[in-house]
Amino acid sequence: MSSILIAGIGNIFLGDDGFGCEVARRLSGRRIAKDVRVQDFGIRGLDLAFALMDSHDATILIDAMPGGGEPGTIYVLETELDQISSEAAVVEAHTMDPIRVLALARSMGAELKSVLIVGCEPETFGPPDEGLMGLSACVTEAVERAIEVVESLVLKLRAVDAKGVTT
Repeated sequence: MSSILIAGIGNIFLGDDGFGCEVARRLSGRRIAKDVRVQDFGIRGLDLAFALMDSHDATILIDAMPGGGEPGTIYVLETELDQISSEAAVVEAHTMDPIRVLALARSMGAELKSVLIVGCEPETFGPPDEGLMGLSACVTEAVERAIEVVESLVLKLRAVDAKGVTT
């Protein structure tokens, strides 16, 4: 049986940057297969790097992700794992850069397989130097759509794995 890690990431004190945390929080209250682990990692990059050491068949990272679209737009990206270098893998204590975390995990010996990112176009990260609690209205509306996207990805990943194809 395969295993899938769903990791919400972001900073709840920076407005829409808390998107991944909120999606993970809501997903954790839903029925998901026992081989799927949902966790809110917040800004704890080192914790995520250690979780990636568990050799999951697939990982889905959920994060606020500026991509130039309208606020609330949902993106799905497949990470080019062969482009991630394990050299100079440094994780900062109060930020979460998913690519740096993947590089750190790889430098620690993690076997990264399929890594997808479900991102949401943010509207605001709050006033500079002040922060902002809570998501904007358009990003709040996008949370449920993101949950549907994640659940759909889990079904596809499990279906591919059931056919004996490496995910």
